Amino acid sequence: MTSCKNCGAEIPGHEHIPGHIYPDYSEPSEYCGKCGKPFPWKARTPDRPLPAVMNETSRLLSALDRFHSVAKQLTQRHGGRGTLLIQDEYDVQDLLLALLKYEFDDVRPEEWTPSYAGGSSRMDFLLKNEKTVVEVKKTREGLKDKDIGDQLLVDVARYKTHPDCHALVCFVYDPEGHIRNPAGLESDLAAQSTKNLKVVVRVRPR
Repeated sequence: MTSCKNCGAEIPGHEHIPGHIYPDYSEPSEYCGKCGKPFPWKARTPDRPLPAVMNETSRLLSALDRFHSVAKQLTQRHGGRGTLLIQDEYDVQDLLLALLKYEFDDVRPEEWTPSYAGGSSRMDFLLKNEKTVVEVKKTREGLKDKDIGDQLLVDVARYKTHPDCHALVCFVYDPEGHIRNPAGLESDLAAQSTKNLKVVVRVRPR
């Protein structure tokens, strides 16, 4: 099996060569990095029912996929009235909060995260009932592929110990196209998923 049966995305990993031993072998991701669906080898644990986690994540991803269209529509107001222009990460958070409140009942912005590497920080959004954390990034000159990837890896490590986080969804808003390989970034971060934390990354627009 080399691709997701749901969306057809290639599963990251080594190309198999018969008789070759890979010294850096690691377990494959349990979830597709593109659509978030579980692979057949995903273990279903009693303390974390898979269907419920996946259904709520799908609702969230749908909202993220519509974000850019909503942001563009807001710039087209009658009579040139004032609107929300997406210029930095705080603007992304403000608009995303409105979209999340439409979809979910209990959205908590800026909750404290557990201490990691000697310090703690605030998460962007916690969907309390869904046990899902949403982290927001906006690309700009000087904050591109590698920097975004490094920041998200720190986020993944931090949330692995968070009691209210069973899924970490990272939304990277990239309207200027600074991310050269969006699919690669999504797949690499999704590969950090564990049995206790599902990691999904969305780079939008694509």
